[in-house]
Amino acid sequence: MSSFASALLAWFDHHGRHDLPWQHPRDAYRVWLSEIMLQQTQVVTVIPYFQRFVQQLPTLHDLAAADEDTVLALWSGLGYYRRARFLHRAAQACVEQHAGELPRDFDALAALPGIGRSTAGAILAQAYGLRFPILDGNVKRVLTRYHGIVGHPSEREVEKQLWQRAEAHTPAERTADYTQAIMDLGATICVRTRPLCAMCPMQTDCVAHRDNLTAQLPTPKPGKTIPTRSTTMLILRDSDGRVLLQRRGPQGVWSGLWSLPEADGTDDAWREAQRHARIDDAQSLTPFVHVFSHYRLQIQPLLFDGATTVSAIADNADLRWYATTELPKLGLPAPVRSLLMALPEPTAS
Repeated sequence: MSSFASALLAWFDHHGRHDLPWQHPRDAYRVWLSEIMLQQTQVVTVIPYFQRFVQQLPTLHDLAAADEDTVLALWSGLGYYRRARFLHRAAQACVEQHAGELPRDFDALAALPGIGRSTAGAILAQAYGLRFPILDGNVKRVLTRYHGIVGHPSEREVEKQLWQRAEAHTPAERTADYTQAIMDLGATICVRTRPLCAMCPMQTDCVAHRDNLTAQLPTPKPGKTIPTRSTTMLILRDSDGRVLLQRRGPQGVWSGLWSLPEADGTDDAWREAQRHARIDDAQSLTPFVHVFSHYRLQIQPLLFDGATTVSAIADNADLRWYATTELPKLGLPAPVRSLLMALPEPTAS
């Protein structure tokens, strides 16, 4: 075992995270679910989502048999919904092709939707104790600083170096603990800003610490201006308090989720609202901004109270009236759910 792995495991035994919900039991399904949820999301955010998910869908078979609305509803608020759809598709593929189990073969596992090289390695290492390296964001940061590797981690040559380092450091013994340990170190000590170098078991041999480069490594990605887009969200509410929701198409953000009909501006909003219901008046609600990874969305909500449905909606599977009590069962984008939950009481007629 390398000195790097030995020092890291000694630190992990005393300071690592040993009580995460997916560690008890640490089976393949729970490890896989946690790894997908933890992509671009912090542990503290993931824990309640994970617990709710496994309570309703405790096994891979349960996930495979669930409908997409159920999966997306359980995921609602975590963002990056493509992860949830891939998770669902991968579970179905496991039932169809792998007797309902996540395969132990690396190539077969990595071929499943949403499971790349690092996620496959994490599942095999943590669930089965097999020696496979991982390279998630936390591990990239640790290895970049420890070895003083310059260049953004997404660059081909930099990533190649990082995989070589990850492979060299991964031990044949206690692989599951090592995998958790290096993720813990990146998440709690070798953090993005103001790393806690004085508490790090790697500080003696860390190039970034030695050369005072922790603020410069990993090399930042060249910045770019994030554009702003605008939309008007139409909240059509009938006399029973039901709201008209529209399932989004298979492309773009929030694909497959239930959301609100949208329009480009006030005039278009009225025309779009009249396509769906008979309306009398509108109330402008407070506008807000939702930030995606690649753009900012300026949202102006318009509330149409007392809307009356038109016959065309009854035959449209992607356009339905829903009561407030039904919303928790639907896959809704987080800002849309928050908007609907904060609606003012209907205006008295």
